[in-house]
Amino acid sequence: MTATTGRLGEPQFDLFTLPDEHMELRGVLRDLCEKQIGPHAANVDEEARYTDEALAALTSSGFAAIHVPEEYGGQGGDSVAACIVVEEVARVCASSSLIPICNKLGTMGLLLRGSEELKKQVLPSIANGEAVASYALSEREAGSDAGSMRTRAWLKGDEWVLNGAKCWISNGGHSTWYTVMAVTEPDKGANGISAFVVHKDDPGFVVGAKERKMGIKGSPTTELYFENCRIPGDRIIGDPGTGFKTALATLDHTRPTIGAQAVGIAQGALDATIAYVKERKQFGKAIADFQAVQFMLADMAMKLEAARLMVYTAAARAERGEPNLGFISSASKCFASDVAMDVTTNAVQLFGGYGYTRDFPVERFMRDAKITQIYEGTNQIQRVVMSRALLQ
Repeated sequence: MTATTGRLGEPQFDLFTLPDEHMELRGVLRDLCEKQIGPHAANVDEEARYTDEALAALTSSGFAAIHVPEEYGGQGGDSVAACIVVEEVARVCASSSLIPICNKLGTMGLLLRGSEELKKQVLPSIANGEAVASYALSEREAGSDAGSMRTRAWLKGDEWVLNGAKCWISNGGHSTWYTVMAVTEPDKGANGISAFVVHKDDPGFVVGAKERKMGIKGSPTTELYFENCRIPGDRIIGDPGTGFKTALATLDHTRPTIGAQAVGIAQGALDATIAYVKERKQFGKAIADFQAVQFMLADMAMKLEAARLMVYTAAARAERGEPNLGFISSASKCFASDVAMDVTTNAVQLFGGYGYTRDFPVERFMRDAKITQIYEGTNQIQRVVMSRALLQ
């Protein structure tokens, strides 16, 4: 019943302990993020500019798309490793963590269902940093109800022609490759949706203006327009009509990365708060000495540890290829993002008036945390997914 032959309490009992390579990965990332990404986070947010420094740092170190398999030039990192990358980057800059998040989200469908030829066409450029990827599912009138999308695709000769628009596209305009869902057989509902890979230079593809957002300002969010956009016939992922299933399978594998982003944001806020309450003095002593403050810190850390464990568990189950990932994937994203919102709100509270200013990072963490409760499916939709899984 033990993980090794060691006696109870000895270090050899490694159940629930990350392997050494994951611990080493975290150490390398922590150093890289604090030195090359964190110092630019406030300016990125203030100027709402792209996180160029983070892209350069993550690309040169091989962490921008750690999930890409080795046969396509990538690191071949597992799902837990991908979550650690996202978590550590989000701990210093949530905007920058959208780089590895979007690269995985934008290529997961291709990895799961794409042809070998299409993988070889797209993935090496993602792995070597020449390109980044995005995912295009939502529309203005088809957000939570993604099955009601109106973007259409027709096969004309040896090309697909796309018409329509997508919205809320993370890293829109900076990505080279876009996984796009479009209706190919309107009379079949969700079973008439297909998945395609669109290149930024495909004729008829247009990127819209950037949204003005509350948080993650260093990651542009745009609309995409397809105006008789022509793509080669072999850029479909899987068979026609399987796109919606590909989209759902993609989210089962990527929602834990949003949970990891939420965990990283919460950890960054908690770290900043602990340092602050040790220094801030009121009534002649550090506010960390007050029991009310101690209890708030304890609750923040307790919830954070629970969220991290759920995220890693979901990622590990996805990596093992377990069936029926819907519940744990949605639960990890939902719980971790709710925790992030709670932890960052309390962080602002513990900073007092200073927490409401841009002189300290916790207000940024709080603004950034909010989106984790919304994208890749609102937390209300996550609860729908979870309840359906339970009642099947």
